[in-house]
Amino acid sequence: MDDHFGERVAAAYDETEAEMFAPAAIDPAVDLLAGLAGDGRALELGIGTGRVALPLARRGVPVHGIDLSPAMVARLRAKPGGDAIGVTIGDFATTRAPGTFTLAYLVFNTVNNLTTQDAQVSCFENAAAHLGPGGRFVIEVGVPALRRLSPGQTMVPFHAGPATWAFDRYDTATQAMSSNYLTVEGGRGECRSIPFRYVWPSELDLMARIAGMELVDRWSTWTRAPFTHESEHHISVWRRITR
Repeated sequence: MDDHFGERVAAAYDETEAEMFAPAAIDPAVDLLAGLAGDGRALELGIGTGRVALPLARRGVPVHGIDLSPAMVARLRAKPGGDAIGVTIGDFATTRAPGTFTLAYLVFNTVNNLTTQDAQVSCFENAAAHLGPGGRFVIEVGVPALRRLSPGQTMVPFHAGPATWAFDRYDTATQAMSSNYLTVEGGRGECRSIPFRYVWPSELDLMARIAGMELVDRWSTWTRAPFTHESEHHISVWRRITR
């Protein structure tokens, strides 16, 4: 897994994703995750700058994180309470953290950063290996936007501003996709591309079964709105099966 969140991205990440740091986005997620963690510990895969981990820790849930990017983790450490959260540096598909958890979670489409099916399966297996009996694994991810593609079309724009344009590019034969950003600043243009692999809800359920987990809930939002054929995102919860 390549680190696409180095110093340059980390330095501007909280500002770039400011909408996702707003209470309206954070509070429902933390409410649901805190309820699932109960009196146990939570493991965040791809903890980043602590967008979810810090408010969850303030709710009294002990949080540990795994992240590939030292630059992102440095931003977490610099925030109030950030130095009290343990972080293991490494690929969250394979890296082990110490201890056992009642909850593992992976939010904000981060599962798509794993660009092969094998890596995504390994992520489920790694999450299950961290969970105690009956522990939960939560993923927040978008539903692939393929219905927006006309015949022959491969790109879907998702942002257009005075100096920044962004679009997703899809390869339906391989499930490869990328988010592409074109920025013009000071008369100079710059293009940045981040690779992903999109994944279907049913495919995630099969990965969970391979890892010894079963689906227990799926919603379209953190506030538990029903998941339907029109949903653009889903929050899915799997439980580690005790045999």
